[in-house]
Amino acid sequence: MNDENSDAMPVVELSENGPYIVKNLTMLNNSKGEDIPAKAVIALCRCGASGNKPFCDGAHNKIGFQSKNEADASKDKRDTYVGSKITIHDNRALCAHAGICTDGLPSVWRMKHEPWIDPDGAGVDAIIDIVNRCPSGALSYSIDGVEKGVAPARPTVTVLKDGPYHVAGGIGLDVSRNEGASKESYALCRCGASKNKPFCDGTHWSVNFTDDAN
Repeated sequence: MNDENSDAMPVVELSENGPYIVKNLTMLNNSKGEDIPAKAVIALCRCGASGNKPFCDGAHNKIGFQSKNEADASKDKRDTYVGSKITIHDNRALCAHAGICTDGLPSVWRMKHEPWIDPDGAGVDAIIDIVNRCPSGALSYSIDGVEKGVAPARPTVTVLKDGPYHVAGGIGLDVSRNEGASKESYALCRCGASKNKPFCDGTHWSVNFTDDAN
């Protein structure tokens, strides 16, 4: 629990080739729903090699971790899918491949179909629920021409199972973002292998990143 300056808004600072420095955070959870004690300033591992996950233990220095973003900028574009009652916006370059959309509502997010999103494939409320649960902030929606983002939440960092940090509640992060990216909810890489650092791009799947403790 953060017992210093508890009214201050949490922020995430990026140390070059090093950990995430998180300040003023009061809610840090693991994938089991358990609280992880958080001090006023904590260093969260993002190289993937710490022996004390989710906290940094200096392993980034030993493995030569590089925090540079190497994503293909030409793929950073938001696509829009217009339906009769709701329009869905999606930026694949920002997707963390958590599977919440394709597993939760496959009638809308349709693997191996073109177009792959059908905004008329389910009810509006069901679609909004999926958008609000997307950890990466790649999804948003519009109704009657008014765009809506992820619903506000309590500032929280959740360590996802063998995956990224899900940062919710509008926690500050001073970095350039992908087109249409949410500032309310985003996913930060913790396997160290994402091309779109500091954001997760799903590479933890292909590198078989695991964290049994969290």
